[in-house]
Amino acid sequence: MNALLCVAIAAVALALGLVLGLRWGRGRADPAPAPDDPVLGPQMADLLQRVFRSADEGFAVLDTGGDVVVHNQRASELGVVRGGLPDARAAAASHQVLRSGATVDVDLSPLDRRGRQPAAVQAHVRPLGDGFSMVEAADTSESVRLEATRRDFVANVSHELKTPVGAVGLLAEAVLDAADDPVEVRRFGTKILNEATRLGNLVTELIALSRLTGAERLPELQVVDVDEVVQEALARSRLSAESAEIEIIVDRPTGLEVDGDLTLLVTALSNLVENAIAYSPTDASVSVTRRRCGDWVEVAVTDRGIGIAPEHQKRVFERFFRVDPARSRATGGTGLGLAIVKHVLANHGGEVRLWSSPGTGSTFTMRLPLHVEPDVETSGPDAVPDARPDHGPADPTSRPVEVPDRVG
Repeated sequence: MNALLCVAIAAVALALGLVLGLRWGRGRADPAPAPDDPVLGPQMADLLQRVFRSADEGFAVLDTGGDVVVHNQRASELGVVRGGLPDARAAAASHQVLRSGATVDVDLSPLDRRGRQPAAVQAHVRPLGDGFSMVEAADTSESVRLEATRRDFVANVSHELKTPVGAVGLLAEAVLDAADDPVEVRRFGTKILNEATRLGNLVTELIALSRLTGAERLPELQVVDVDEVVQEALARSRLSAESAEIEIIVDRPTGLEVDGDLTLLVTALSNLVENAIAYSPTDASVSVTRRRCGDWVEVAVTDRGIGIAPEHQKRVFERFFRVDPARSRATGGTGLGLAIVKHVLANHGGEVRLWSSPGTGSTFTMRLPLHVEPDVETSGPDAVPDARPDHGPADPTSRPVEVPDRVG
């Protein structure tokens, strides 16, 4: 049932409630609807009243004095009616509607939020005729939240793009001023290259994030070899590890398989490895391990870096959030890597978990549903044994990673 139909039914229900309320509540002498009335018969009246009471929107009918004639429970929940009295803003809008005869939009968001009240409520007030008006209110908290998120995202993207673009412009001017000095030209040229690389990475990750959050249809999931994901992710990160003098320790292949997109999974894992490298001290090591845990496959990336404070651990997967902005910029980080990881895992029916201790290090764990062949019996005397390693049943409420002994 579309929104227009719902509103139409609700309007009919309100009109019915108004008629019945005026007849019953005010003691008018008009007879009740006849049982065989095709419009206002008892069965139809009861049905419309049910629709009115169970509607997701809040409905209230006001008279010329601003008093509430009839309303549903949702109107009380949204604060349109409190203690039998209308919200002052709704009453004022009702008077305006009765004077002008035109529909008025009004913001009925709570001025002082208490309990479980919605954050934002928007209402339409329209005339019903004969001195009555109807207030139709809806909870718009989610829309307001999404709009705020969009504004923040646009502001952050603008800021992040402006920084390297501005730097490239200034460095280009410096190159022109130092055209006769080869040493300075090389120094500024290197900086231009670094900023251009950072800008390219940012644009690439913005496109990837847009794809993951619904702008494009995701590819069909295929059977993916987890060992191949690890191998390709480490190949992408090898240069970064060598430049930072970080040793990457990898466990042995497991033969585990998941349903997914190879490119996206490699991107997610390489982002975790790059993040571990960026926040590890020189000569430290980063470990990559994989294991089966019940019906899940876990791939963990452990570093011996600076760690993440508890108050920051819930925010590290937000777009553009950086625990240490200066360090992230110095390493070329865009602030989108972990957000991409979160969305990749969510689109695969999995999740990413974090364990961290300041001064000790961090472990990020990718959890993915294990691929199961549909034609293989999982029980009975002829069941095929699973030769892959099993580390016991999965407990979704427990820490999934046994952090190896740390050095240093």
